[in-house]
Amino acid sequence: MPAGRRLVRVASLLAALCLWQALTSLDVNLWLRFEQFPTVVEIASAFADRAGTEAYWQDLGHSLRRITAGFLLAAVLGVAAGTAVARSRWASDLLDPLVEVVRPVPAIALVPVAILLLPTNEQGIVLITCAAALFPVLVSTRHAVRALDPVWEEAVLTMGGGRTRVLFSVVLPGALPGVFGGLSVGIGVSWICVISAEMISGEYGVGYRTWQDYTVVDYPGVFVGMATIGVLGRLTSTAVEALGRRATSWLPRPAGRTGTGPGRTPSRPVPLPEKEPVP
Repeated sequence: MPAGRRLVRVASLLAALCLWQALTSLDVNLWLRFEQFPTVVEIASAFADRAGTEAYWQDLGHSLRRITAGFLLAAVLGVAAGTAVARSRWASDLLDPLVEVVRPVPAIALVPVAILLLPTNEQGIVLITCAAALFPVLVSTRHAVRALDPVWEEAVLTMGGGRTRVLFSVVLPGALPGVFGGLSVGIGVSWICVISAEMISGEYGVGYRTWQDYTVVDYPGVFVGMATIGVLGRLTSTAVEALGRRATSWLPRPAGRTGTGPGRTPSRPVPLPEKEPVP
């Protein structure tokens, strides 16, 4: 990214923080009420205090462990199920109705189900995190596989390759841009749900600590939790996107924007007609 763009991004963040500091320190109370909001300085002071405690880093570790377990499980299941639904008419008939019925249900609504079904809250939170990321990954994979040009599969079959060779040489590599699109969406949704689940049924974690701060009216602590969640979400989302760019570095890029250098972004794939699944 060019230095000018980095400067604009930093400046926009600093401007927002300065505006926040001004509105809260002056106790502005127009239609929006800022007199009870903590200032940026108070939040920074609270963050410095929290960062020096062992409890803060333990909460961070619990949340990261939950998000990692749930997201990786969702990635494996979502890619496998999405590929199966797109490639097999039997899998499509068996799984598609269930997916379309369950998909609109918010993952956080599964908290009672997780409490009743699983022996520990920890497993329940991982289940909710997995459910949050599963459907974006599954649906994106399904559409990406169905959109592949059949000419590549036919070429492999013509040269004597079997279904396994087609799967690993054509289907999965060709669907990678769509898969990583679903993973990028899924990691964001996972953070929303893991924090909500920690607030409802967790014993440790960033979400649990943020809710506890709210119950004792520690508003600077609440904003410390919110800032921590935002930074963690940004870092994990950036990691997924960087992995996606690296995994699809072989894709053609527009002239003048190839590679991974500053200002170079991957091209947008042209959508192709969906292919009917084979039995």
